[in-house]
Amino acid sequence: MLNLILTHPSIKNELPSCYADRLGVIYSNSHAVKGKKVKGQFFTPTKVAKLMASLSQFKSRSMDICDPGIGLGVLSCALVEKLILHSNEVENINLVGYETDEEIIPYTEQALSYLQSWVKANGKVLIYTIIKTDFVTTNSTVLRIQNHGYFEQESTFFPKFYDIIISNPPYFKLSRDDEKAIAAKELVSGQPNIYALFLGISSKLLKRYGELIFITPRSFASGNYFKSFRLEFFKNVVITNIHLFNSRKDAFNRDSVLQETLILRAVKQSKAEDIVVKISSSNGVEDIANSDSKSYLLKELIDFNSTEKILHIPSNKREEIVFSLVNSWHNTIRDFDIHVSTGPVVSFRAIKFIQDQPSKDVQSVSLFWLQNICKMKIEWPKMIKGKGQFIEFCPESMSILVPAKDYIILRRFSSKDDKSRLIAAPFFSDDQEYKLIGLENKLNYIYRKNGCMKKTEVIGLCALLNSDLYNIYFQSFNGNVNVSATEIREMKLPPYELILKIGERLIESNNYSMDNVNLLIKNILHINL
Repeated sequence: MLNLILTHPSIKNELPSCYADRLGVIYSNSHAVKGKKVKGQFFTPTKVAKLMASLSQFKSRSMDICDPGIGLGVLSCALVEKLILHSNEVENINLVGYETDEEIIPYTEQALSYLQSWVKANGKVLIYTIIKTDFVTTNSTVLRIQNHGYFEQESTFFPKFYDIIISNPPYFKLSRDDEKAIAAKELVSGQPNIYALFLGISSKLLKRYGELIFITPRSFASGNYFKSFRLEFFKNVVITNIHLFNSRKDAFNRDSVLQETLILRAVKQSKAEDIVVKISSSNGVEDIANSDSKSYLLKELIDFNSTEKILHIPSNKREEIVFSLVNSWHNTIRDFDIHVSTGPVVSFRAIKFIQDQPSKDVQSVSLFWLQNICKMKIEWPKMIKGKGQFIEFCPESMSILVPAKDYIILRRFSSKDDKSRLIAAPFFSDDQEYKLIGLENKLNYIYRKNGCMKKTEVIGLCALLNSDLYNIYFQSFNGNVNVSATEIREMKLPPYELILKIGERLIESNNYSMDNVNLLIKNILHINL
């Protein structure tokens, strides 16, 4: 059936990437989106593939290319087209693609066979191989080889190395006991996502000065789950290009993907102080040609002295202004002897202690959930189904309660519909009748470990976290709905006296609306957003 429908067109009439994309339309129309989501399988639109291919700057007479999740071959076809049509230098290309889906492989064979014929018609040679084993488990041993890129020889013990690795890898979470996560344990901290394992292993499989060109979710840029990956990845390669898709829907419009995605190009070389990164952005596929771009030094985007290696990606004028201002500051909350922790009440474990109403028979204290925390205020008690507003105070529950002292309580998660990622409220012990309180696990709380924060500190810092300024800054490195304690610890803050000044002015005004908060912060920090 496949051969009857997909006979090779005239080589003069259709580019290989367009032919492969046509195969993708046929495949997508015959397979449910749900099945592709289970496999983390989303095919690359031709415009995206051509943008990715255009990033390649590698030149050589002979090239080794790998596509770790080749799928229908659209990316490989676009890259080979670019190399053949825009370089007189290349003569021989060896292409290796990994694919494990038996339903796709006949389409892959068809696309690469046509690509091979097209390359031959252009006077060049392409040899392709489709490897039908898992890319991660097949190549994970490279993670345990030191400095392999400097001898680049294949043997029984060493895998094949490549000049260019280009990929749209699968996207899905793995359990920590999955064979892939175990095989690539050097890249795992917390619950891994398969795409990060593809990226990390690929960064080790590059030859010196080889290129890595990927399209992935941007979630790797921050967060504890990707910390081990970032430490390994940024040790192996330097990023030179990032293209950010601002819309969650438009990058993969055919497959209805709701992901914040980016394209990145990275090169296998030692870190250099003068590496320049070009950042561009578009809403989706259709406006790629009109995308804006700006250049930054790599050391401005990643603090290589930090333990987190968070990647900042400012992508528009407002983010550039905010990024420049915040980057000029040098303080973090640790410099002010302020700490952040995660709420210790895990609801399903503490279910026997949680109460809708205080009991006459046992002593109870306040329990705060994510839903109780709003910008600059706490709404408690609040009738929420399944979210009891009290927790029993007894010897068994003591370990999950915290002292009732002055805090900033911050949501750990925002919904995709929230306009702001950071939602925080001040908590003052004077307003509570209890000496202990419960904080559910989906909350972070900010406090001074030895002693108490001043009211002006609490209000000033809480206002900053809720402000448009910090929402914009936070979104420059966080592409998901999680707000980790680690990210709060790493965020740069203005000088201490300015934090106090913001707090003092807000207390004087007695107006904690976000309009007033944002206006006051803009005036004190002299910033116009």
